[in-house]
Amino acid sequence: MIEVEKLTRVFRTYKKRPGFWGGVRGLFRRDFEEVRAADEVSFTIGEGEFVGFLGPNGAGKTTTLKMLSGLIYPTSGRARVAGFDPTRRENAYRRIFALVLGQKNQLWWDLPAMESFHLLRAIYGLPLDQFKRTLDELLDLLNVRDKLNIMVRELSLGERMKMELIAALLHRPRVLFLDEPTIGLDVVSQKAVREFLRDYNRRERVTILLTSHYMADIQHLCERVIVIHHGKKIYDGDLARIAATSSGQRIIRFVPRNSAFPDGWKPVHGTARKEDDGEFLLHVPSEHIVTVCQQILATGPVDDLNIHDVPLEDVISELFQRGTVNP
Repeated sequence: MIEVEKLTRVFRTYKKRPGFWGGVRGLFRRDFEEVRAADEVSFTIGEGEFVGFLGPNGAGKTTTLKMLSGLIYPTSGRARVAGFDPTRRENAYRRIFALVLGQKNQLWWDLPAMESFHLLRAIYGLPLDQFKRTLDELLDLLNVRDKLNIMVRELSLGERMKMELIAALLHRPRVLFLDEPTIGLDVVSQKAVREFLRDYNRRERVTILLTSHYMADIQHLCERVIVIHHGKKIYDGDLARIAATSSGQRIIRFVPRNSAFPDGWKPVHGTARKEDDGEFLLHVPSEHIVTVCQQILATGPVDDLNIHDVPLEDVISELFQRGTVNP
């Protein structure tokens, strides 16, 4: 469904010198800097896949989505989406994809969402019966039927994002690009949006490429992830494999019952930090978990002890620092 081959986008930015005279000199001689927002990115995505697109701020995620949407032209490389070349911006292509930007709005703020939906129906030339059938289905799935006639600016952030999703899906696209769709939402709204996207993908077999800084979104929705850093792809594969490539550590948290564990207490393996509330936080190599737990219990009584995996956020951060995934 999506084929990307060595897609590159270079932005040329003006570097202004500081001060008044720096501005004056810039009138006669300008220094420019080239930034590679995407650097020979290549990947393929099959029909119906739900793929996470990860990377730190400035990695090139949104730039790539905009190139695939035809909003900006690539400097070099090529892309095909459902057989279309996004750079040609054909009307037929615009009818088979949708782009949702979590920090941008496609609905008119001073109009009720229903008015925007009717306008989109006219833009896409949707038959009235198809429009009503699709709208009714989406309104019920997202539970916002009673918000249709409220001005968009008066909706909550979660309600607004649900309306944005409805607007994007009215013409039943085959490909959906999502850029931070849950940004700023409370945990209840995030959960509702995630469940809707997961169910919609399974039912309609829509191909979805999702960027998000919330690892809960990625863990609940995507089995495969593509990771880019400084514009370059550094990983493409199963999310489970990323977790397996962490430093091989586990986390132990325990709360001592008395003063048997002084501030400077250390495990025989790994590192320890004592929190302000008295809890100890240990990072221990997986193969030494049993040994360290035995040391803890032999040192003194504890009120609570938990062992868990390193959070995915920390694993991803480590991946960015390494710039690659260990085999």
